[in-house]
Amino acid sequence: MTNPEAAGAAGPIPVPPWRPQPREIRARTPISLERIVDVALAIIDVEGTDGVTMRRVASELGTGPASLYAYVDSREELLQRVHERVIAEVAFPDFADLGWEEGVRQFALSCHEVYRRHADIALLSFADIPTTEPSLAGAEAMLAAMLQGGVPVHVAAWALDRLSLYIAADAYEGWIMQQRFGGSTPEESEELGRAYFDQVGEFFASLPRDRFPTMTSHLTEMMEGDGEERFLFGIDMFIAGIASQVPSQPHQRPGRPSRSAR
Repeated sequence: MTNPEAAGAAGPIPVPPWRPQPREIRARTPISLERIVDVALAIIDVEGTDGVTMRRVASELGTGPASLYAYVDSREELLQRVHERVIAEVAFPDFADLGWEEGVRQFALSCHEVYRRHADIALLSFADIPTTEPSLAGAEAMLAAMLQGGVPVHVAAWALDRLSLYIAADAYEGWIMQQRFGGSTPEESEELGRAYFDQVGEFFASLPRDRFPTMTSHLTEMMEGDGEERFLFGIDMFIAGIASQVPSQPHQRPGRPSRSAR
């Protein structure tokens, strides 16, 4: 008589063909803060920041939301970590070689480009004080370059704050406009955008000339230029404004802006 244990030792009993075959169990890739941020950023790039929830990120990682709380305390902290990752993509120029004016310009262009690559990520910079190594190092280099270039301390300090706000606000508005235009491809969105601004131009052209003589007379100048050109115009105006505060003589110091002037 055959020993049942000996027979079973030869191999597992096959699954009957009328029953579901067992699924292959794949070993999960260990979770880390880096992978959590990777997944959250990937979601943002497609859906925007509203698409990020702890449950959604956990699902993409093949785990439960509770697993994420070992790495971040909340959705807000996760989004902050994502923003830190994005800021690390910004290329900080060599201010020593370029000078503060061209350095500020190149920094603004790089930061704007990075924000534009990641949907509405720019909104995470609003009401947030930079405290990460990349952002602090960049601010230190920019502030030092402006001071060495003769920019007064209070002008340079406030300029850092206003510059970051201008960059983020422009990038965020660009994302909002893309959502408004729609389109399944960037080319289609651009085409829809042109059609929209054509309608805007037609509206301004239809305004009563007797009531709006200046606007209707300069419609071409008001409507020309794309978003990138206008952003560059704003940056150049910003830099020119800072430069205008540099004293022409070493003993001259421009006064601090009064509250009534702001």
